Amino acid sequence: MNDSNPLQDIAQTAIYWEDLPVGTRYRTSSRTITEADVVAFAALTGDSNRLHVDAEYAKGTLFGQRIAHGMLVASYMAGLTSRSIPYQLTEAAVLGVLENRLKYPKPTLIGDTLHVEIEVMEQKPTSRPDRGLIGFLRKGVNQRGETVCEMEAVCLLKRRPSEEQA
Repeated sequence: MNDSNPLQDIAQTAIYWEDLPVGTRYRTSSRTITEADVVAFAALTGDSNRLHVDAEYAKGTLFGQRIAHGMLVASYMAGLTSRSIPYQLTEAAVLGVLENRLKYPKPTLIGDTLHVEIEVMEQKPTSRPDRGLIGFLRKGVNQRGETVCEMEAVCLLKRRPSEEQA
């Protein structure tokens, strides 16, 4: 991944569809998944699968310890992403997450610190000249450099106003 972040310089300005050509890459800040996060997520969602909440049971699994819920990881990835490019999403709508592309190649362990590596995979105009679609590939990566979650998202963004509209 390219270490330069072209969006960092414009973090305090609006980001338009035109600012995100295919191939644009950026990395978010990071966050550590804590035991409290896993316990709170289990309580909030009712997902008390023993793999997440029972340390003795989890010792006997192929992971050897409790792991974070997949949807907790995906939710944190969404939060890290929205904090990284703060202003463009105020005018955008997430049209959908392509769930058939939501994958978990490695488990997320309690204590793992994740960041998200994001790449623009698709940029399409819409029938409305003031809107465009952006397809993102998001990879949740832990402190060991392992991808623990991969997802695609398609967002609808405002296009830059033309000279006539300004």
